[in-house]
Amino acid sequence: MKLLTAISLGIALLAASGCYSTQEGRSKFGVPLSKDTIESRYERPVEQVFAAAKDTLAFNGTLTGENTIAKTLAASIDNRTVWVKVDEVEPHVSRIFVQVRKSGGGADIYLASELDKQIALRLK
Repeated sequence: MKLLTAISLGIALLAASGCYSTQEGRSKFGVPLSKDTIESRYERPVEQVFAAAKDTLAFNGTLTGENTIAKTLAASIDNRTVWVKVDEVEPHVSRIFVQVRKSGGGADIYLASELDKQIALRLK
């Protein structure tokens, strides 16, 4: 019985630890298989959505990275790391991904949702 408990505990620990991918395409240590990204679409050009996302991240925290070619942003907000990626679905329709992780690698879908709403309000 103790062996079965130890094995199941070991499997649970392995399942809870691992790596996840950021919107920049990098792998980071953290809790995989947890929802950490909000996706939205807007009838706006990519440049306009990217500018709204950049302003929102700078307003809420510290912008730590910007890639204007890949249209990705990184920021630090309340001990959380935020990544945003903007791409074009079709002309004048953009898609945005807002991903947030806590310092320990856990997901923070609530902050991702809040930032997504703020970006949408900046586009109005």
